[in-house]
Amino acid sequence: MRLLKNKYIKNALIVLILLLTLGAFIHFFTTHPQYWHDLRRVSPWWIVAVIALNIPMVGLLVFIYDTCLALCGKRLEWKENFLLTSYSSIINFFGPLQSGPGVRAAYLKTRHKVRLRDYGLATLLYYGMFAFFSALFLLVGTRPWWQTLLAMTAVAAGSWLVFRYFAKHDKKPADSQFHMRANLVLKLAILAFLQVLLTAITYWVELRAVNPHIGWGQAMSYAGAANFALFVSLTPDAIGFREAFLLFSQHLHHVSTANIISANVIDRTSYVLFLALLFLIVLATHAKDRLKIRGLKSLS
Repeated sequence: MRLLKNKYIKNALIVLILLLTLGAFIHFFTTHPQYWHDLRRVSPWWIVAVIALNIPMVGLLVFIYDTCLALCGKRLEWKENFLLTSYSSIINFFGPLQSGPGVRAAYLKTRHKVRLRDYGLATLLYYGMFAFFSALFLLVGTRPWWQTLLAMTAVAAGSWLVFRYFAKHDKKPADSQFHMRANLVLKLAILAFLQVLLTAITYWVELRAVNPHIGWGQAMSYAGAANFALFVSLTPDAIGFREAFLLFSQHLHHVSTANIISANVIDRTSYVLFLALLFLIVLATHAKDRLKIRGLKSLS
């Protein structure tokens, strides 16, 4: 972990992971050309469907970030929140070291005086809920109920311990504006569940594009496994990490290696195209100038 604090080592590791992932994809399709031919015959309408599903996902993220801010006693106008969400999503994919959350936190601190620790607490609460529902989706359709309940309890307990540890180490608790209001916590839980559900629907569409026999239960478990990759990823959109998590969890979702790789090609292609469209919107609205975002990346 200490080595990862070195910027040059971290950058080199990210490049290495991306190259290894690209090499693995090329090797797979070179040694199994039939899957490449099958992938080329996939209707472009599947790509359109996946791109379309990213639209409500951005809307969910806007509401999630709005709720996190409300827990910190702050609010943003809808347009400002949408532009910031769009810009940070683009930066998170194309920028170095998944810098989107850092830019967002720096923006909120500089422009709206949101304490980083308060926003960190709200984000940890959201991540805990996201992990909880991801565990539910991972196991509910494939394992006995008691194993699912045990895993969800473990995830909930672990998330709460991390949250409490972070909260107790606040050196200036009197300055905190973070409050666990029941209505906001419930709202955040509902939004996190809807995000995981929409993610599962998106993966189901991608999997059905390459294999029409993939069931909804498999897609739920597949989505749960893919979601956990986001907690350890260094690369844009968890490239390499997500594929590894999905391969290691095949005994749960029973999606073949060929289907995993082909579906991820569709996923990456669709997401890049969606971000390109989002980038045009950001350019058209002059989001970077409106948000006065210049210089914030150095702070993040």
